[in-house]
Amino acid sequence: MVLAQLGGSISRAIQQMNNATIIDEKVLNDCLNEITRALLQADVQFTLVRNMQTNIKKIVDFDALAAGHNKRNIIKQAILKELCKILDPGKPSFAPKKGKTSVVMFVGLQGSGKTTTCTKYAYFHQKKGWKPALVCADTFRAGAFDQLKQNATKAKIPFYGSYTESDPVSIAVEGVERFKKENCDLIIVDTSGRHMQEAALFEEMRQVYEATKPDLVIFVMDSSIGQAAFDQAKAFKQSVAVGAVIVTKMDGHAKGGGALSAVAATKSPVIFMGTGEHMDEFEVFDVEPFVNRLLGMGGGDWSGFVERIQEVVPKDQQLEKLSQGNFTFRTLYEQFQTLLKMGPMSQVLSMLPGFSQELMPEGREKESQAKIKRYMTMMDSMTNQELDSSNLKMMNESRLMRIARGCGRPLRDVMELLEEYKRLAKIWGKMKGMKIPKKGEMSALSRNMNAQQLSKALPPQMLNQIGGMGGLQSLMKQMGSAKDVMGMFGGGDNK
Repeated sequence: MVLAQLGGSISRAIQQMNNATIIDEKVLNDCLNEITRALLQADVQFTLVRNMQTNIKKIVDFDALAAGHNKRNIIKQAILKELCKILDPGKPSFAPKKGKTSVVMFVGLQGSGKTTTCTKYAYFHQKKGWKPALVCADTFRAGAFDQLKQNATKAKIPFYGSYTESDPVSIAVEGVERFKKENCDLIIVDTSGRHMQEAALFEEMRQVYEATKPDLVIFVMDSSIGQAAFDQAKAFKQSVAVGAVIVTKMDGHAKGGGALSAVAATKSPVIFMGTGEHMDEFEVFDVEPFVNRLLGMGGGDWSGFVERIQEVVPKDQQLEKLSQGNFTFRTLYEQFQTLLKMGPMSQVLSMLPGFSQELMPEGREKESQAKIKRYMTMMDSMTNQELDSSNLKMMNESRLMRIARGCGRPLRDVMELLEEYKRLAKIWGKMKGMKIPKKGEMSALSRNMNAQQLSKALPPQMLNQIGGMGGLQSLMKQMGSAKDVMGMFGGGDNK
C-alpha cells in the first residue's frame, strides 16, 4: 500500500521511544523529529506537520505529568489523536438513503481516476441494495463515455451519455431526470477533469452543479499528486461545495501524504480509498482504524473485517459442512470462491489486529491468487462424483490424467492440487463436531473452537505477528464478545 512506508517510519520512531530507558524531553523531541521527517517526505503539507508537532508537545507536558503516569502510552495516544485530526475534519459527509433519490457529483483533476471511481462507488452501493445509475457529463476528454459505458456494462449498472451532444450541462440534466423517472435512488454524475488554472472548465463545473443540484459533491484525489494537493483541493472547494474526498491509486509507489492534505484544504472527510484497478479494490475509509493499521497499533478494524466476510460467506452452508467433517473438492472450490470474492487478501488481513502488510508482499499475493485460480480450473475438469466424494482412492491415475488433459495443465499440477486438498482436509477434519453458534451465541465459537487447532491452520509468520498462542486466544475472546460479530456466521436475529 502507498502509505505502508510512512506507517513503517512512524512505527519505528515510536519503537525507538519505547526502547528508551527514561522518557524525557529529549526522547520525545527525537521521536517527533523522526515522525516530522517521515510526514514531510510523504508530501504532507508543512503547516499541518508543524501544527501536529506543537499540539503533541502541548498534550505531553512533562512538568504537569505526575510520576505514576505511563508516559509512553500518553505520547502514543497523542500521536494517534493528532494523526486522526489531520484526516478527520470532525463532520460526517452526506450519506445516501435507500429508496430516496440522491444525486452525487464527482469532480477532480485530469487523470485522477474519476470515471473508474464513479463505477466503483456505484458498484459498492449496488452490492448493498441500492439502485445506482451513472451519467457521463464529461464531453472534454475523448473516450470518456466509452470508458464509463464499458465499466457500467461490466458492473451491470444503467448509464447515460451522448456521442453527439457537446454541452455537459444538458447531458447531466437529461440523465438525472431520466433516472429519477426510473426510480434510481443513487444517481452519479461524472464530470470533466480540470485543474485550478482552467477558469472555463471551472465555470462549466459550477454550471453542472447548479443545474443538477447534487446532494453530495465528491472530490477525487490522486494519491501521487504531492504538495500541490492542498492548493488544488482548496480551489475546488471554493468553486463547488465539496462534501467528501475519495483518494485513488493507493496501491502505487507514490508518497501519498499530499492527498491526505486535501482533507485539511476541503474540510471534508475521506470516505473511500481506491486500492487498485478492479471493482472490488475499493475500501471504506474509517479514520481511527486506518491510522491504527498504518501504525500497527490498536485492535485493527473488526467491523470492516466482519462486514467483508458477511458480504461473501453463505450464512448456513460452508461452516455447517465443515462442522460435520464433510470436506470435499466441492467444499474446497466454494472456499476458494469466497476467498477471491473478498478482494485482495492483504487488504482483508490488514483489518485483523496485529497483522502487518509486510507479511504478504504484493508479488506473493498475486502469485497466491493465480494459484487459487489454477486449482479452480483443474476442479472445473472434475465430474460431480469426483467433486462430491471425500474418498481419494477413487482418484486413480487415469482420472488424474483426464483432469490434466481437460484443464490443459501438466499432471504434476493436478498432483499438487491433490496434496493441497489432503493438507486442508486434515486441518478441517479436526474441526468435526464443532457447534455452529445460533441466535447471537457467538461466544460459542470461541468456546468450541480450540485455539490449538486454529493455530495449525495459520501461517507461522502470521501466528507470531498476532502474538503466538496467547495472542490467538485473546483474539478469539474478542471475537466471542464483539457485538458486530454476532451475526457473522448467521448468529443473531435477522431483522
